[in-house]
Amino acid sequence: MDTTYYDHGTPAERWERARMFFDAKDYAAAARVLGGLVEEVPEQTGPRLLLARAYYHSAQLRRAEAELRVVVERDPVEHYARLMLGRTLERQGRQEEADSHLRIAAAFTGDFAGDFAESA
Repeated sequence: MDTTYYDHGTPAERWERARMFFDAKDYAAAARVLGGLVEEVPEQTGPRLLLARAYYHSAQLRRAEAELRVVVERDPVEHYARLMLGRTLERQGRQEEADSHLRIAAAFTGDFAGDFAESA
């Protein structure tokens, strides 16, 4: 197998590399690193959430949605994944579906006034 810069190194090194790409707003490169990392450690939430964020910021909304649904299925009270899923669905024009996830995220954080919808 041909090793590239994106999949070279230990999982910890690749996690740091992905975070550097993400922080530099190179979301496509971050997603390339994180895709392999998520395959290798699918049970870890952190890499999957960052992958979803990289997809979201690079307008790969269906991919972001798929990753977020995995997180929410595994951990229904993961409020940040709920918030991101709601925002991702909003960007796809699926407001009614988004609203339920945004309400759940708001309930988990105690934001019962609904400020999440207004802070987008």
